[in-house]
Amino acid sequence: MSYRYGASYLDPGLNTLVAPTPSYYTYYLYGWGAGGSGSIGLGNTTYYSSPKQVGSLTNWLQITSGGYYTAAVKTDGTLWSWGGNSNGQLGLKNLTNYSSPKQVGALTNWAQVSMSEKVTGAIKTDGTLWTWGKGIYGGLGNNSNSGNFSSPAQVGALTNWLNVTAGNYFMLAIKTNGTLWSWGLNNKGQLGLGNITNYSSPKQVGSLTNWLQITAGYGVLAVKTDGTLWSWGPNGSGQSGLGTRTAYSSPKQVGSLTTWSKVSLLSQFTMAIKTDGSLWTWGFNGQGQLGLGNTTSYSSPKQVGSLTTWLTIANGYGSNAAFAIQTNGTLWSWGYNGYGQLGLGNLTNYSSPKQVGSNTNWGFITSGQSTQALAY
Repeated sequence: MSYRYGASYLDPGLNTLVAPTPSYYTYYLYGWGAGGSGSIGLGNTTYYSSPKQVGSLTNWLQITSGGYYTAAVKTDGTLWSWGGNSNGQLGLKNLTNYSSPKQVGALTNWAQVSMSEKVTGAIKTDGTLWTWGKGIYGGLGNNSNSGNFSSPAQVGALTNWLNVTAGNYFMLAIKTNGTLWSWGLNNKGQLGLGNITNYSSPKQVGSLTNWLQITAGYGVLAVKTDGTLWSWGPNGSGQSGLGTRTAYSSPKQVGSLTTWSKVSLLSQFTMAIKTDGSLWTWGFNGQGQLGLGNTTSYSSPKQVGSLTTWLTIANGYGSNAAFAIQTNGTLWSWGYNGYGQLGLGNLTNYSSPKQVGSNTNWGFITSGQSTQALAY
């Protein structure tokens, strides 16, 4: 089970790394890839094909990307954002792009943040839920279907939200009691409510209380506490892993295994790790992003090599790039590399994992058109 307090949890689908005792962690911030809108955070809009350190601070704790924009939480509980801001998704009370990190307000009680497709959601240490950005389709959960919101606004008054993930104009969140909730765009059943109706406020997905980790982009996948894997929503590239390309409006189990640990879906392909440390992928594979040594798409899980040392995963939102960190702290990437987002010093696509440099201190990674990573 993942907790906000008392135990660390690594949630690749949410692009989050949360630790209970931040003073024990010293994370440096690195960025590379497409510099459009200043999303790397280096004070410019230059493209970089290898990792560059962002500033000199060592107090970064959790980070998330959504296209050409990024947000992060520091160990002191402050929230920071940078990059494109055309719809107020940076939460800075304006629509101005920023090429270096800017603090969102002055509060020091932010716990987790998630960005995707011009919307941002975040949870504070008091368990309250906040959203901002582009308000169409009800994606902010604030009973509105239009307008930009350029600063955080609370969703309801509840204080039992655990974590939130932002999808393509929709969001899902898990409460401390293990229930799952969703709202926003639902044209392909991505809210998991058994229909294709948009909702502008949170609606409970079924009645179960054993949801553990959720990931969303062009579709939704989730892991339950019993190790089973579930999917629903858009499935045009087979990213749901159900052996079809049919969209489903309610959760469907992927196979019958109970050994799934982590899952990541931000684009049209999926990555997952089992409890034995093996890595599996499926969905669209036009640029080799499945890491299988080919460009064939698959609608059911396929193992990437035979290693059992994979620790965490992330796929780039809208960029068809894939990333994984092994238990020895090495970073690996593959797939589309047109912006240098693989960090390999070139613009070449790769259909199998390639190590990024030789460092063994990588702790977490997130990617959109640019890539950000934390290293200790």
